[in-house]
Amino acid sequence: MTRKPVHPALLLALFLTLTAALGGAVWRYGYGQALDQVAARGQSDLALAADRLVTQLRRYREFAVLMAEHPVLSPLHDGAEADQAAAVLQGAVDKIGPLAAFYADPAGRVLASSAGPVPEGLREAPYFKRALNGALGAAHGPRQDGRGRTYSFAAPTFRPDGRVRGVLVVVADIESLEQDWRASVPSVYFLASDDSVFVTNRSEILGWRDTGAGRMALPDGSQQAATIRQFQGHTIWRQDFSRYIPAQALHLVQDLPVIDMTGVALVDVAPAQRLALLQAAVVMAVCLVFGAALWLVTERRRVLAAANAVLEERVSARTRALERTNMALRREVHEREEAEAALKRAQAELVQAGKLSALGQMSAGISHELNQPLMAIRQYADNGASLLDKGRTGEAGQNLRRISDMAARAARIIKNLRAFARNESEPMGRVDLVAVIDSAAELTEARLRSEGVVLDWRPGQTSGPVWARGGEVRLTQVFVNLINNAADAMTGQQNKRIDIALQRGAKLVVTVRDVGPGIADPERVFEPFYTTKAVGSGDGMGLGLSISYGLVQSFGGNIRGSNTENGAMFTVELDPWQEEVAA
Repeated sequence: MTRKPVHPALLLALFLTLTAALGGAVWRYGYGQALDQVAARGQSDLALAADRLVTQLRRYREFAVLMAEHPVLSPLHDGAEADQAAAVLQGAVDKIGPLAAFYADPAGRVLASSAGPVPEGLREAPYFKRALNGALGAAHGPRQDGRGRTYSFAAPTFRPDGRVRGVLVVVADIESLEQDWRASVPSVYFLASDDSVFVTNRSEILGWRDTGAGRMALPDGSQQAATIRQFQGHTIWRQDFSRYIPAQALHLVQDLPVIDMTGVALVDVAPAQRLALLQAAVVMAVCLVFGAALWLVTERRRVLAAANAVLEERVSARTRALERTNMALRREVHEREEAEAALKRAQAELVQAGKLSALGQMSAGISHELNQPLMAIRQYADNGASLLDKGRTGEAGQNLRRISDMAARAARIIKNLRAFARNESEPMGRVDLVAVIDSAAELTEARLRSEGVVLDWRPGQTSGPVWARGGEVRLTQVFVNLINNAADAMTGQQNKRIDIALQRGAKLVVTVRDVGPGIADPERVFEPFYTTKAVGSGDGMGLGLSISYGLVQSFGGNIRGSNTENGAMFTVELDPWQEEVAA
C-alpha cells in the first residue's frame, strides 16, 4: 500500500511552527541565563552603593564619638565661655564636612554649637534619649526648615562616676552625600523605616513611599503602580515612574540594619532581552538555512526518484541475471562447506592417527609393563594356593594383597591407554595440568625406562591441582608427543635426560627440556611433515609437533620451540581456568 504524499504547503507551515517554537524556547532559556548575570551584576552594584552610603555615614559617626571626648567641652558644665568650644566645633565641621555639630547637657540645653541648624525639642528626641542612656544614638529625617534631609549621630560623654555628662550631636547633610553618585547606573534608592525614599540617585522619586506590591505613594497623595512579573526566580517591574528609570527593571533588595534602611535597585533588563533575542534569532536563522537546504535536497531527491524509476526496469532485468549467478554461487558455497567439513573430519582422524602412532611406538614397553604384573599375579596365586594347602593363611593373605596391588597397577595402565586412545570430542573445560602431565609420564614410562631416559618432572611449588583451560585427552597427547620427540632426539646418546617444569602466573607455562642435539630449524619445527629422521625409517611422518601446535592453539594457548646451551626446549603456555570467564 502506497502512502499519499504530504502537501508541500503543510510541510512548510509545520516547519515554520516548529522553528518558531524552538526560537521561543531558546529565547526563554537565554533570557533566564542573561537575567542571572544581570542580577549578579545588579546585586554587586547595590552592595557597592550601600557600602558607599554606610561608609560616608560612618565617617560622621566616628567624628561624633571622637569629638565628644574633646577637653574643650568639659568646662562648659562648670560655666566656661562657649566661644572657644564653638570655634573648635566649627573648625572640625569645616574639616570633616557635616552640616552642624553642637554640644548639649542632659536637659537638652545647647552649651556650644557650630554655625548650623539646631533641632528643637532635643530632649524628647529618641536618638538623644539613647545617648543619655550611654549608647550611640542615630536618627534620620527632614530638616526643620524643610529644605533637605539630615542624618544625626548623638555621642555621650561620661562623668568619672559613669553617668552621662553631656551629648555631642553631629548633623550630616544627605544631599551632600548624594552629589557623588547622582544619575549613576543602576537606579538605586534607600527606604527609611517608614518605607519612604530617603536617599536615591534619582531625585525625581525622592520622598515617594513604597506601599508594597509595586505601588509607590507620591507626596501629593497620588499613586504610581508597577506591573510585577516573576521569571525563573527573578522579580521584574514594568513601570513608568521616571524616564530615567528603566521601563522594565529587575527589582533587587538588600537590608541595611546598620543604618536602619533598606536598599533597592532597579536594574535594566533590556540588555538581557537583546541578548536572548539575538540567540533566538541565530538559532532560527540556522534552522531556516537548514530547512532551505533540506528543501533543496528533498526536491533533488524527488528528481532523482523519477530517474530511479527509469533505472529500476533496467535493474530488474539485471537482477534476474544476478539471481542465476547467486544460485551458482550458493551451490559452490555448499560444496566448499562440505569440503571444509571433510577437512575437519580428516584433521580429527589425523589427530587420532597421531595418538595411535604414539601408542604403536609405546606398545612394546606397554606390553612389558602389563606382562610384569600379570606374571607376578600368576606367581603369587600359585604360591598362595600352596600356602593355603599347608595352612599358612597369614602368608597366603599377603600374597593376595600383592595380587591386588599388581591388578591395580595393570588397571591404571589400561585406564591411561583407553583415555589416551579414545577420540575426544568434548568441549574445553577445567583440566588439572599436573594430572595431565602425570598421565603422560606414566604412558611413556616404559619406553623411557627401556631406552635409559631419565625423566625429571617438577610441578614447582604447587602441591595440589593446577587448573587450566583445555581438553584432558588432547593435552595428554600434546605432552606425550613432546616427551616422545625428546626421547627420539636423544637416540644414540649416553646421557639422556628430560626435564619438565610448571610455572604459575598470568599464564601457566610448562617447559619440556632435553639434552639432545637441539632443533636444526626452529622456524619450521611445527610445519606438517617436517622431520629430521631418515626417509623410510618408519619412525614417523613429522606430524606430531604439527598436531600438538594445532591442539594448543585450539585451547587459546601457545607453543614454541627453541635451542638451549645443552639441547632443545619446548614451551607450552595455557590460560588458567577462571570461573567468571567460564560463566
